[in-house]
Amino acid sequence: MVFIDALMMRIRQGQVANRPVYVVVGISLDGERDVLGMWAGTGGEGAKQWAGYLTELRNRGVEDVFVVCSDGLKGMTDAIEQVWPRAVHQQRVVHLVRASLRYTNRRSSSTPPTSSRA
Repeated sequence: MVFIDALMMRIRQGQVANRPVYVVVGISLDGERDVLGMWAGTGGEGAKQWAGYLTELRNRGVEDVFVVCSDGLKGMTDAIEQVWPRAVHQQRVVHLVRASLRYTNRRSSSTPPTSSRA
């Protein structure tokens, strides 16, 4: 199983700025975890960019990936299939929940429940 994501970090290159750091973490069948790669980016996160990083990992010997877990970035499934055709792309639940919260009210229209104690 492989987890991929971009983290925003403050990096100093002359001046301090928020930059994406692309991280790939793998878990073997024995349950051993390992950071497979980290790349400091200059802009946003894109599926084409991820395809390049995943291709680099494949060329370094990462084979037989069963599941790739990532966010719902548009085009990510195609990028994964390009590198590991038999891998399953699993969108992380936390991103689905966060995305669904955009469609809910921030404040409930009903009154909060009162606790009754005997």
